[in-house]
Amino acid sequence: MKKLFICLFTCAALFLTCTSQVDHNVPASSVVRAKLTADDWQSDLRFLQQKIHKDYSFLFKNITAKDFDGEVDKLYNAIPAMKEHEVLAGFARIVASFKYGHTDIGWRESPVKYHMVPVNFYWFSDGVYAEGADKKYAKVIGAKLIRIEGVPVEQALAIMRPLVPAENDQYFKAYGMDHLTIPEALHAQKISKELKQSITYTFEKDGKTFEQTIAAVDAFRFPRQYGFVKPGNEWTSVRNPETTPNYLKNLDRIYYYEYLPESKTIYVRHSQIQDDKNEAIPAFYKKVFDFIDKNDVEKLVLDVRLNGGGNNYKNKPIVTGIIESKKINKPGKFFVIIGRRTFSACQNLVNELSNYTNAVFVGEPTSENINFYGDNRRIELPKTRLPVFLSFAWWQDKPQWENAPWLAPQLAVEMSFDEYKTNKDPVLEACLNFSDKDLVLDPMGHLKELFMAGKLDQVEAEAKRMAADPKYQYVNFEQKFNQAGYDLINSKQMESALFVFQLNTKLYPKSANTWDSLAEGYWKSGKTDKAIEYYNKAIELDPHGVTGDNARNMLKQIKSQKPF
Repeated sequence: MKKLFICLFTCAALFLTCTSQVDHNVPASSVVRAKLTADDWQSDLRFLQQKIHKDYSFLFKNITAKDFDGEVDKLYNAIPAMKEHEVLAGFARIVASFKYGHTDIGWRESPVKYHMVPVNFYWFSDGVYAEGADKKYAKVIGAKLIRIEGVPVEQALAIMRPLVPAENDQYFKAYGMDHLTIPEALHAQKISKELKQSITYTFEKDGKTFEQTIAAVDAFRFPRQYGFVKPGNEWTSVRNPETTPNYLKNLDRIYYYEYLPESKTIYVRHSQIQDDKNEAIPAFYKKVFDFIDKNDVEKLVLDVRLNGGGNNYKNKPIVTGIIESKKINKPGKFFVIIGRRTFSACQNLVNELSNYTNAVFVGEPTSENINFYGDNRRIELPKTRLPVFLSFAWWQDKPQWENAPWLAPQLAVEMSFDEYKTNKDPVLEACLNFSDKDLVLDPMGHLKELFMAGKLDQVEAEAKRMAADPKYQYVNFEQKFNQAGYDLINSKQMESALFVFQLNTKLYPKSANTWDSLAEGYWKSGKTDKAIEYYNKAIELDPHGVTGDNARNMLKQIKSQKPF
């Protein structure tokens, strides 16, 4: 089925993720707000609960139906003692518990009035910064956020996350920062001790720490594009406007391309899976590939780090064009820049490029699960008229055993605040300066080849090197080694399994799970003393957690000499 809800519609519906340039003084909603009772909210909560069980029970993947009902009952019982903004936040938590980015409540169209502080926060590699703001608060622009109402920013982010339908950390980075500006949300999540119309932030700038109390105004759409402030008469950004990096050029167009002669590279920035009003996707990419064929081009960089999706039926000319380009569809010739806003139909695009081309993915992970529920339906609750958006379409571009929280880059590169401020683009630079001598595109395949060749010392040295290298930070070596160890156990290669499990404990000595797995390997190898030692190590590292509990149960089985 064709994707029904393109990024812009989804963004407008879901909360504050829209890139609209609407005047920020225009109220976010023209909804007539009638006085609602606790009974109205409770009635709508039960309506929503029943609707989900009846028509959307397939969403119970990341939360069980039992746990969902338990949270609904808690909110239902608490509603009579809650203020309206707390109830709204409660609904947001309930819907966000499904952890699908297309499944959310419509804050903007809700019957509850809320406010916002006129500051745009952005999470860079070195922290959360005030990227832009109303000129009245110019002092905070470019300052690093340290505390919110006295709460350390790391703690505040964790507290606010349950309000956001985050499929992964990247989605929260992209779309969760706005919650730090809403007094009603901060109070509902108990960061603010009382509901007030101003928020006190603690910042750090130029080596000095200072507090700034900022007044909130009626909710509005930030004057920004793709997460970054667009300077105007009232708002300004920290970025130096004298030059513009490629990924922020020509943002009035959905896509554009540019030839970079120094590196013989075609650079394409594509920020929605929709036809531009001036040129449809097939025509645009025909021009791109014609240029590649007829000119001295050695690389193609497709930048979709800002791309929140659209209509995935429009991906075909992009994918087939790459496949047909013998000049570009080679390792080290075709690069795809991904990031925290790569979502929805663009997740489908990068999945397809991963499946069918020799793309090298660079940047940050995507904000969508590889396989995911998208395409939502609007459900308007009968009493409160609160819109709720529920996903209904399952998109599976890869086998279920290849599903993951995100599509991760093979070459991890993140942008620091200073790089953004000074218009540097370390992600594009990594593509232009790429050398396969500096990067192993398939780390586990590389290690497996060394292992099969009996080069165990090299396996250990290479594993330690890559696990410590930031370029590979999104490769889950611990999980992959753990799975490899169990695969070897299942094929009765016990000594090899022990080598892999031991290596995992060397790489991750503070992980209870690596020691638990090593203990199991020893027990299944008939080496009970070692198994007991390492199960106890797992308990020591995780005395009150799931892994510690499992280790205690295994020790009981060992003592009773019961097999697995």
